[in-house]
Amino acid sequence: MKTTTLRVGLQERSYEIILGQGLIQRTPDYLEDISFPRKIALITNTTVEKLYLAPLMDCLTNAGYQCHSIILPDGEAYKNLEILATIYDQLIAKGFDRGSGLIALGGGVVGDMAGFAAATFLRGIPFVQIPTTLLAQVDSSVGGKTGINHPLGKNLIGAFYQPKLVLIDINTLQTLDTREVRAGLAEVVKYGVIHDADFFAWLEGNSHRLLALDPDALLHAVKISCQTKANIVEVDEREGSIRALLNFGHTFGHAIENLSGYGEWRHGEAVACGMLVACRLACHFQLAQSATAHRLENLLRSLQLPTKWPDFPLARYVDAMQRDKKVRSGSLTLVLNQDIGAAVLYPIVNITETFHQVFPELEF
Repeated sequence: MKTTTLRVGLQERSYEIILGQGLIQRTPDYLEDISFPRKIALITNTTVEKLYLAPLMDCLTNAGYQCHSIILPDGEAYKNLEILATIYDQLIAKGFDRGSGLIALGGGVVGDMAGFAAATFLRGIPFVQIPTTLLAQVDSSVGGKTGINHPLGKNLIGAFYQPKLVLIDINTLQTLDTREVRAGLAEVVKYGVIHDADFFAWLEGNSHRLLALDPDALLHAVKISCQTKANIVEVDEREGSIRALLNFGHTFGHAIENLSGYGEWRHGEAVACGMLVACRLACHFQLAQSATAHRLENLLRSLQLPTKWPDFPLARYVDAMQRDKKVRSGSLTLVLNQDIGAAVLYPIVNITETFHQVFPELEF
């Protein structure tokens, strides 16, 4: 069975991303290769549990691993301190120590929470990512960002903590809800806009194949996305410079998620609108041409992603964005695209005035 292996080169924190079909059943072999601990907590949610937990536990148990499961409720609304505490409670109750490890089996919420638990339990134990959603496969499982939400903002509490391995089985996408597939494709589009014009053009010509879950198209999209992110993380692990470009569309997107109530909008849906907002700002500041905004909107529409954001007052959007992690001394730095294939960090000194000029449709 053909697999593709990418490497995230971070010296002693380096690890591999392995992509292919039917990889979950081969998990013990990959764990053996990295000398992963024999006592494992499998962290998943109530949805993924029904699909993949038993097969994964069976193959690990048959290979001599001691496995325990920790089942979280499903949804962004549960990515919080209360649910995180239940992970710690169960790890302590089941006698986990520094010779133990965690496996995150699920989407971005599971991966972020399991990773943060791994980073902080006993000041750090190893963990592996097995992402089962497209969003997690192309974005959140790679790069070591872990964390939870706070009622006042998304991902405000967290840590940089790299996994020992990322195992991407694209067969899991066949059981994914259609809305989740589309949401994941928003992050795929992001890589084309900020880094790879040829990939963006490929997406324009292959949106139908991706929506149809064509395995070859999915493998290509996931591979390019992961390779792009790995290249950036290798240069800037802790978001001191170019890694911030990966936040294209995220500042306004996070505001949508926060104002709507976590879980009402999928992360990728909010990012799709956030990318359009960023692109219109890029046109305003003459970093991009209006034709670029039309290309981006057309691609998002072809992927059946939303292109109209919720009708909250401008003041509420501004308030939410000003709580963003990228605010420094009252100035918000946004990622703005330079047409297709490049992006820059651009400080917005007066957020309210700028948004009022560019988005008159947003009532104050």
